[in-house]
Amino acid sequence: MKDFLKYTLATIVGIIVASIMFFFFMLIIISAASQEKPVEVKPNTILYITLTEIIVERAEENPFDIFPSDGFSAMKQLGLNNIIDNIKKAKQDDNIAGIFMELSYINAGIATVEEIRNALIDFRESGKFILTYSDFYTQKAYYLATVSDRIYLNPAGELGFAGLGAQVMFYKDALDKLGIEAQVIRHGSYKSATEPFMYNQMSDENREQILAWVGTIWKHMLQEIAREREIQVETLNKIAEDFSIRSAGHAMKYELIDSVKYKDEVISELKQLTGTKEKKDLNSITLKRYTKVPKSREYKGLAKDKIAIIYAYGNIIRGNMGEGTISSERISKTIRQARRDSSIKAIVLRVNSGGGGALPSEVIWREIFLAEDVKPVVASLGDVAASGGYYIVVPADTIVAHPTTITGSIGVFAIFPNAQKFFNKKLGIHVDVAKTNQYADFGSLFRPLTGEEKEVIRYGIQEVYDTFVSHVSEGRDMTRDQVDAIGQGRVWSGINAKDNGLVDVFGGLHTAIDIAAEMAGLEKYRIVELPKLEDPLEQILRELSEKTRMWVLKRELGQHFRYLKQLEDLESLSGIQARLPFEVELH
Repeated sequence: MKDFLKYTLATIVGIIVASIMFFFFMLIIISAASQEKPVEVKPNTILYITLTEIIVERAEENPFDIFPSDGFSAMKQLGLNNIIDNIKKAKQDDNIAGIFMELSYINAGIATVEEIRNALIDFRESGKFILTYSDFYTQKAYYLATVSDRIYLNPAGELGFAGLGAQVMFYKDALDKLGIEAQVIRHGSYKSATEPFMYNQMSDENREQILAWVGTIWKHMLQEIAREREIQVETLNKIAEDFSIRSAGHAMKYELIDSVKYKDEVISELKQLTGTKEKKDLNSITLKRYTKVPKSREYKGLAKDKIAIIYAYGNIIRGNMGEGTISSERISKTIRQARRDSSIKAIVLRVNSGGGGALPSEVIWREIFLAEDVKPVVASLGDVAASGGYYIVVPADTIVAHPTTITGSIGVFAIFPNAQKFFNKKLGIHVDVAKTNQYADFGSLFRPLTGEEKEVIRYGIQEVYDTFVSHVSEGRDMTRDQVDAIGQGRVWSGINAKDNGLVDVFGGLHTAIDIAAEMAGLEKYRIVELPKLEDPLEQILRELSEKTRMWVLKRELGQHFRYLKQLEDLESLSGIQARLPFEVELH
């Protein structure tokens, strides 16, 4: 009893001490944030862009960014909205002399890179310079770098240029070894989201569709590089096909870069461009700090009329989760509030999602459908807006996408895992059931589906597919047969989607905003970004709890973290899904 009281008292004291430490920790964070000095931009300053952070649609204010230590670097994010706004702001800023990019691996999709690239092309109209240097260019980094006035590479550096490939991971043998059966029911000959659980390689239909959209994206990239570097598309493709770029010298020989230079030589050139004496440091500012520099307004006062940008990125799920998921309750409520707000004259729905649950997709679709009847709604598609991600945008007046956006995948599937063998033979666990009705344990992990149960699921999948097709037919002014012909779960690039009518216009978020403003007849307006981000104190609690494990795993696994994430996401695949066949990662 004495030991029990001793340990209990020690536990209580420990909790109290931890709470006090946490309280003072938060005070330090708040104090440091509040004492941050205003950011001033000196004349002849260079905007320094590295893009080493994870690029998301919009970044939350990270309370740990005040610490110089690299301890939390794996959690740092950079919002695409801030990147684009900063480049546009720098174009008009007389104190910004030019942009210097130091690029390597860009943690973002190809359409995100495309959007940044287009903003840089617009920046060049100012007459200011863009220089890029790297020790190693990945293919995406090089694609972005090609908008530069000059591209430099370390003499011992490398440049990746070998074409695009899309990888799909298959789990069938692993599940077989564990004694787990993925009971799959799907609609659509191209709806290959279930293939990783059924096969060990791509089906012919899946390989066909992947080669089609990857091919169009690669062709688009070659055309854009050819335009900037003044090299024929055929020549560029042959360079990739022959794997000709094996050193910095080869990159110079084939004119993919302008020169090989060390970084100190590039810095000297930047000093000449900005009129900085050799012995003095360059005036430079990072994207993160430049975000804190206020924009110059085109007009006086605060515009009364608003355009709401509603960000929807991540998996589509039920419930009310935070940023990084498209949770039906949170997003549908946001759309409903924007519809009812008379000061919001138009809505831009920004979507970056491979889909998710069919039911939450329908809930969000309904709110967009209702909003479109009241005010202009324009959809802006990011890297991916496929399956459920496309489902929710079809009522929009106009759909805007990049040529490199992945979209379509109009199809439905369901997976019901049967782990009976796993429990019986691997673990020696047996489960029995006493039930009042024949199907009372429908969907149980511990037995296979019966033939009748599979028919019930097929009926539900057909109903969801018919609803999906009907929504697209109505929203895109097509016949059901036309939608079905380009549906069947097939994935399309933005280029394909514009040709077959799933997309209206090429462009990024600001293109969508311009269209929305024109439709609403607005000249003066301000942008509101929704849903509202959570309070920094709430974020601190979340950062210290739910994200701690993710941070550790990301730090240990690096780029391979996504494979673990895919396996964990299998838990959410039970039931009827409208989801992209795979996680898109172009190499």
